[in-house]
Amino acid sequence: MTIGVLALPRQSAALSLQPKYVSTTASAGSFALAPTGGTAAIYADPGDWPGVLHAVSDLQADVERVTGRKPAMGQNVQALPANVVIIGTVGKSAIIDRLIREGKIDAKAISGKWESFFLQTVANPLPGVSSALVIAGSDKRGTIYGVYDLSEQIGVSPWYWWADVTPTHQDTLYVKAGKYEQGEPSVKYRGIFFNDEKPDLDYWVREKFGTHTTANGGTAANFNTKFYAKVYEVILRLHGNYLWPAMWNNGFAIDDPDNPRVADEYGVVMGSSHQEPMMRSQKEWDWVVQAENNPATGRQYGRWDYGAFPDRMDEFWRSGIHERKDFENIYTMGLRGENDSAMTGAGPSLMENIVAAQRKMLMEEVNPDITKVPQLWCLYKEVQGYYENGLRVPDDVTLLWAEDNWGDVRRLPTPEERKRSGGAGIYYHFDYHGGPRSYQWQNTSPIAKIWDQMSLAKQYGADRIWIVNVGHFKGYELPTEYFLSLGVSTTKWTNSNVNAFTRMWAEREFGPTYAADIADILAKYSKYNGRRKPELLAPDTYSLTSYNEAETVLADFAAITRKAEDIYARLPEAKRDAFYELVLFPTKASAQVNEMNVAAGRNALYAAQGRVTANDLATQTANWFQADADITQYYHTALANGKWDHMNDQVHLGYTSWQEPRNNIMPAVQQIQPTPVSAMGVAVEGSTEAWPGGRGEAALPKFDAINRQSHYIDVFNKSTEPFDAVITASAPWIVVSNPRVTIGKEQRLEVRVDWSQAPKGAVSGSITVARATPSKPSHELRFDANGNPELVTMDDSKITVAVSAFTPADLTRESLRGFVENDGYVSMEAEHFSRKTSAGDTSWERVEDYGLTLSGMRTTAPVDVAGLTPGPNSPCLEYSMYLFKPGQANAILVLSPTLNFAPGRGLRVAVSYDNEPPQVLTIVPATYTAAGADWETSVKNNSRQVNWNHNLASAGYHTLKVWMVDPAVILQKVMVDAGGLKPSYLGPPESLRRAVTAVAQN
Repeated sequence: MTIGVLALPRQSAALSLQPKYVSTTASAGSFALAPTGGTAAIYADPGDWPGVLHAVSDLQADVERVTGRKPAMGQNVQALPANVVIIGTVGKSAIIDRLIREGKIDAKAISGKWESFFLQTVANPLPGVSSALVIAGSDKRGTIYGVYDLSEQIGVSPWYWWADVTPTHQDTLYVKAGKYEQGEPSVKYRGIFFNDEKPDLDYWVREKFGTHTTANGGTAANFNTKFYAKVYEVILRLHGNYLWPAMWNNGFAIDDPDNPRVADEYGVVMGSSHQEPMMRSQKEWDWVVQAENNPATGRQYGRWDYGAFPDRMDEFWRSGIHERKDFENIYTMGLRGENDSAMTGAGPSLMENIVAAQRKMLMEEVNPDITKVPQLWCLYKEVQGYYENGLRVPDDVTLLWAEDNWGDVRRLPTPEERKRSGGAGIYYHFDYHGGPRSYQWQNTSPIAKIWDQMSLAKQYGADRIWIVNVGHFKGYELPTEYFLSLGVSTTKWTNSNVNAFTRMWAEREFGPTYAADIADILAKYSKYNGRRKPELLAPDTYSLTSYNEAETVLADFAAITRKAEDIYARLPEAKRDAFYELVLFPTKASAQVNEMNVAAGRNALYAAQGRVTANDLATQTANWFQADADITQYYHTALANGKWDHMNDQVHLGYTSWQEPRNNIMPAVQQIQPTPVSAMGVAVEGSTEAWPGGRGEAALPKFDAINRQSHYIDVFNKSTEPFDAVITASAPWIVVSNPRVTIGKEQRLEVRVDWSQAPKGAVSGSITVARATPSKPSHELRFDANGNPELVTMDDSKITVAVSAFTPADLTRESLRGFVENDGYVSMEAEHFSRKTSAGDTSWERVEDYGLTLSGMRTTAPVDVAGLTPGPNSPCLEYSMYLFKPGQANAILVLSPTLNFAPGRGLRVAVSYDNEPPQVLTIVPATYTAAGADWETSVKNNSRQVNWNHNLASAGYHTLKVWMVDPAVILQKVMVDAGGLKPSYLGPPESLRRAVTAVAQN
């Protein structure tokens, strides 16, 4: 990509690739776009492209949106005012060509280029014109992008209509003197796909744009030119150029016969879905062709099946090509089966026949030189299998590789495939309707993951077409813009400025005052949703007993929700609808779903323990379920005066399979019967058991003098009758937060160690929780782990909890270097290495804010470099740690779910301790397929784990080394199980460490 003046992100205005060239104050040589009390006129050659004229009209409206003053449109090129914006396309605009001939502007840098433009202030360009701002494009979209670049820089968001973003009023606008040039994009075609659009988008369109009657007597949402005009505009404002239209229950050219023509007028390249070739939709077949059925004439057309109806389908396709041959299209080749399924009886020979027939039509209808006709073959699901088994299409057809529907690229071009004239591209998803679980409600795509996978695509040459499934579109604004922006410039947006993009996005939409906080909210809610999609949440997703995991998840969500609510209250009224749509609603709604599931999980746990608070949690679960309905109702009826009614109709609660239930379903809860008289119970951190009656000994997790942990004991009531409890420690070094408590329902006691009084070495003690008024023992029938009945004595008069602690002889908090074991484990964030070794351009590189917890470290190498042999001076991350005892030290690597995208090559990494030989671990074998239980687990968890069982002969300091073998591996977290690691979703929080100077060695 050629960028004339490329500024660092913090210097840019909004998300433009240009430096900030619009100011509210005049400067030397600046152009007065909107001086005090007036505006410059705007002129474009009426013979320029229709899409350019649309954009010019939008610029006129945008200046008025910002200043309240509407610019005049120049009508006569011979009588232009002294101050004018001149807009046009090289070779299409007479005035632009004149300025080039007369040497007033130089267009050599963009001439003949794809979608390139410049803006330039020019003094005295024409007789009677003293000052002009010239916007010139190499082609129609180049000019359009130049116009919309100016719109964005004056303060109009691309989402002004789709997200109700109101610009900040400015009395004056000036364009700084100079030339601002943007060259060709990194990816040629960059687009979106409306798929899985029902219910939200479909029902919204029905309400706002009506319905139409189909040829078979049904009704369909009226996805007409009025609707699509809003879509074309936002695509172009985002510097995209490509669209696959809604197709679940719609046909683009039959919903409104003007749709194809208007798309071409705006300048948007049209395609049809991966399932539907030759610009014809399945619904056109279902509605029109099947309506031709007439038993008397023998015309009986059924399923969307080429094998059954080849002649009629050829005729059907040819008519679609003929109707749209004069427009800018990319033709989908091949065929999938009905309703986006595998085609019945399909195989290589049938597919070859289909492609041959399609190409013959294109040569006859569009261009005899078929290489001049843009075509793609989408290698989606089983179609990739056809390719891998030897089926080929001609080299001029773009191979559109599909990821696994969960954002993980399945395949990228080989060196030979990169020589193909048609190139390659990627079909990506922000929304998916299918297994292992549909996700269609809120944004769950952190942009760090988008960068990771799509930057790989660019590196390996899949840069002809990028298309992303945006589902119902609303709610995916941030990832959609990032995806398209990355396609415009893969050099500007990198692994190290992921959050800078979000901050700049927030500043453009809401101003600088709260931009950093808003960016933090956006990054965190999408990260939290990305680690476990809301549709996949269950009451037991996050641990209720280990590492305070569930509490931390809720606290994290609550913190960003409070921050969002506070900002919402402080924003001007004009900014609140946009903030609610883009920030507050997705954050709060996602938080509530997490709250509901954790409440249901606690209800089940507490009911099993006999806690009377289980009933309160049943009520809380129902309240959170109602809160979900209430916030949705507000979104539909009150927000923006009901503009977005139905845009959150998507069912998202109560999934048991990939298919959504008919309605939202609350998690199951239990009500328990309180005991007739007060009865005490005790539960401890790290265990689901409760005493009396719990299996084994009640014992807190271990304490040590280095970590200086705090643990808890829950004292609870099994009845509605309060009681007093006295808590006694067996030794003065054991400190309990409250020595006497009155238990109405329950109370949590904090336990810590006073290390100034604790004996050296290992020491044991206990805490006694005793009722102030002893009760009589009772008996209760229980079942053991094998289901055998047993009669358990339930004496709640006094319950003893074991406490153990130790002080290492040769280590203190002050002398520690690196990480230290905590209760049988070490947990380390990948970026907190003690040392990093690189080898030239092969290295481990940090990917900002990527992963379940903190960030990721990615193995990076030149294209096709793989299979490195770990050894001296090869890329390596080292993690220094102190272990309290010899023996088990099993390494667990938490990795991103990257797939084996290079044929014949898997993904591997190597590990070792100290100076031992590295051991290669296979993350994904070369033969791996994105299907089956293992793949389902990895995409549900949005991570993959590999384990290495190992024993160490000595306690003390050790260094775990993680070596690069293959590129594109992303390490998120490293855990060492020294015998105490407990099950949890996110793993333990990071262990205590004292930083070791991280050395980057080359």
